Amino acid sequence: MLGAMNRRVAMHEAVEVIRGMRPAMAEAARPFIVGITGPVGAGKSTLAARLSGCVIATDHYLPDYETTPRHERDMPERSDLARLLADLRSLRMGNPTAIPQWSFHTHSRTGERVVEPAEVIVVEGLHALHQTHAGALDVRVYVDAPAAVRLARWESLALGGERGWGVEETREFFVMVAEPTFHARADGYRASAHVVVVNG
Repeated sequence: MLGAMNRRVAMHEAVEVIRGMRPAMAEAARPFIVGITGPVGAGKSTLAARLSGCVIATDHYLPDYETTPRHERDMPERSDLARLLADLRSLRMGNPTAIPQWSFHTHSRTGERVVEPAEVIVVEGLHALHQTHAGALDVRVYVDAPAAVRLARWESLALGGERGWGVEETREFFVMVAEPTFHARADGYRASAHVVVVNG
């Protein structure tokens, strides 16, 4: 695995930079796994989609909200990150792998889907660089953007019906849960990143 180097790049440069890291890998024939984290609305899923058609969101490893205290819902300790590590190891070995599916409308797990291994596999989400599975990642990426920009993006998702909540509830969750939960761990995630993407 590459040592952390915190190379800073703009969003429009990120795909080329990250893909360019692959030739340095000793085992170039195996799947190349990229982890992308950052606060809510930073642009993680946008970058992930540009990198690969095989994207695993850490959202799908979230707990059932109904049985989880509100302030703990985004904590990595409440997510099934041990399952995520097992799934990444399976994909690394070239196996089709069943991963969980979690719904933003029911805020619970709804089943599973099978993911086929790919040349580039991206895992993205608030805790994509968490220590539980960081050793399974070839490249670690931290995406950042100003808080006002990120909140506007999240509110836009709410208006589009993608989060299962209205704008007010989405805004409250952003301020009271998502932001403080992520930022309690953000410095460690940023320090471990090979690339920091600035998405203004």
